Parts: sequence; C-alpha cells; structure tokens
Amino acid sequence: MTATTAIDLNADLGEGFGRWQLTDDEQLLSVVSSANVACGFHAGDAITMRRVCDLAAERGVMIGAQVSYRDLAGFGRRAMDVPPAELAAEVAYQIGALEVFARAAGARVAYVKPHGALHNRVVHDEEQAGAVIDGVLLADAALPVLGLAGSRLLERAREAGLLAVPEAFADRAYTEKGTLVPRGRAGAVITDPDAVVERSVRLARIGQITSQAGSSIDVRARSLCLHGDTPGAVELARRVRRGLEESGVRVEAFV
Repeated sequence: MTATTAIDLNADLGEGFGRWQLTDDEQLLSVVSSANVACGFHAGDAITMRRVCDLAAERGVMIGAQVSYRDLAGFGRRAMDVPPAELAAEVAYQIGALEVFARAAGARVAYVKPHGALHNRVVHDEEQAGAVIDGVLLADAALPVLGLAGSRLLERAREAGLLAVPEAFADRAYTEKGTLVPRGRAGAVITDPDAVVERSVRLARIGQITSQAGSSIDVRARSLCLHGDTPGAVELARRVRRGLEESGVRVEAFV
C-alpha cells in the first residue's frame, strides 16, 4: 500500500449535556483538524453545539455532524432498530441543527460521521447504511461522509455520488476482517500511549495496522480518529500529532 504524507485528525467533541461535560473541547481543538460535534441525540445540546462551532471556526477546524441513534441515556452506544425513513429524517434533523450554529460561527457543516452503535451498524447493515445516506442527501447532497474504511456506509456514499472518506482508529483493536473489536471485549481499547502513537504513524505512512490476533492488515484511511472521552485524551492527542509530524506526516483536513 502506498504511504501517505498527510492525514486528517478527527475527534468526537461537544459530548456533554447541560452542566455535564465529557470532552475537553477547547484543548482538543488545538490539536485536531476536524471536529465531530455531537448533535443532541447521544450527547450535546444547543449551547454546547454553539460553543464548539465558535471555537472550531476560530481555529480553522472543520466542523462535522456526528449523528447517532436517539439515545441520550445510553450515549448512543445501545443497539436500536429504527425504521429507515425515520432514521433518514433524524439524520437530516441532526445535521440541520448543527448547521445553524456552524453558520452563525461563519462556517458550515463540512461532513457527516455516525457515532457509536449507529457507526458500528452501518459497517455491515445495508438498510441502515442506506438510511444514513438518504438523511445526508436530504440535508445537503454535497456533504462528504466519514466512516470506517471498508464499510457499507462508504460504499453507499460512493454509489450516491458523495465523497466517501475512510477513517481508522489507532486506539481501537481490529479484527482480522478489518472491523473494530466490540468495546465489551477484553483489549478492545488500546490504552498504552506509545502503542497508540506507533499505530498512528504506521497507519499514516504505510496503511497497515496490527489486528488483535497479531497479523498485519491493510487499512486505507484519510482520517484518524482520536477519542475525546478517554482519560488523558488531550495529552494522547498531542503525542499522536507530534509523532506524526516528526515522522514526516502532515496533519491537515481532508477537504
């Protein structure tokens, strides 16, 4: 696989509600090039969305709508069966809500990325992937879609004429098939900072990652996700960016 000299860094931001805040949005926005902003269904509220959009616009960070199932209590990580027409409408609704605040900040929603259980579902579920794409088309037929490399979501995005942007996860374990190991399994989340940095550089430079079983698998990605809800997320993000840049990889947005 051909090495890349540039990669986008994205992080899930705005994941709070009312007085509760989970992510250090201000600090992470000094590291990443793209911000996946919670749109109110798994986390986030109006004032949080506005604040994150303002900060992102000030720092030249791309604003993305992180859409999810309607699951505040479960942080969007519980499996749900939502009829396709309803899911498409809810995806469009979330994008539209964030677009108001992005425009107020002098920016625009630049892409869409599913979150949590929805993200995992559209890797393989044809119907749900199609519903997400229908929702994106309803909101703005020019929006890129960010999703797991090799997912059905990205295939449906390409079929619809949308820009499909593959992403990878340096802090998540992979199966032999190139999918993420479910969070409930042992070792699903990589916690060793040195390992996360090494995996990030390897992904960016040669397009490979080591699976949980120990074999090398090809992962073609244009964006690398840094989770903002893990302990020490800001320092880990800084280390990843520094490691990439020191290895000759530019960090830049994908559009």
